[in-house]
Amino acid sequence: MTERTRIRRLPQKAVDDRAVLYSILDLALIAHVAIVDDGQPYALPVGCARDGDQLLLHGSKASRLFKTLSSGVPCCATITLLDGLVMARSAFESSMHYRSAMVLGSCVELAGEEKKEALEKITQHFLPGRVAELRKSTDNEFKATSVITLALVEYSVKVSNGEPDDLVEDLSSPIWAGIVPMTHLWGTPRSAANLAEGITPPAYLANWPTGRA
Repeated sequence: MTERTRIRRLPQKAVDDRAVLYSILDLALIAHVAIVDDGQPYALPVGCARDGDQLLLHGSKASRLFKTLSSGVPCCATITLLDGLVMARSAFESSMHYRSAMVLGSCVELAGEEKKEALEKITQHFLPGRVAELRKSTDNEFKATSVITLALVEYSVKVSNGEPDDLVEDLSSPIWAGIVPMTHLWGTPRSAANLAEGITPPAYLANWPTGRA
């Protein structure tokens, strides 16, 4: 944690533990990445995956976001996992359970074998068990995709998981207070309308992880 990433609002929720950062990134599918282009700030959702001490991001090579990120400008990536709602006895004290991370730095675009390996890691992160059966990307698909890395050097982690923090005078109020957890669950697979007869959902879907936000 640096002075730029020091948590000033509710600093008691700050977590200075790289393992917690990794656990958040390993569950995340989307990072919101912010840049400034021609004086205008933009923040866009991007598919992400962690590879060691790097955050992998991928998208269209033709997009303004990835063109800008590939040039090495400063950027900010944020990830939030929503874990539940905290229902206090007043609207003001009601809040959320969440795990969040913010990463500052500059991105580096990958090429060649590094890019190929990174794409496989991203696919495995999004679609566990599916890499082995997918057709290989064409040269045009490979060229049209940009993969960049953001080093996990300057970051902050914030976790909120406490009880309702009601005022003492509200504790005797006849209003229910507590936590409503939120959990991500995958639904029942639905086959594509143009799927050939006899093809069933793959068995590995049953092992897909839950708990994603």
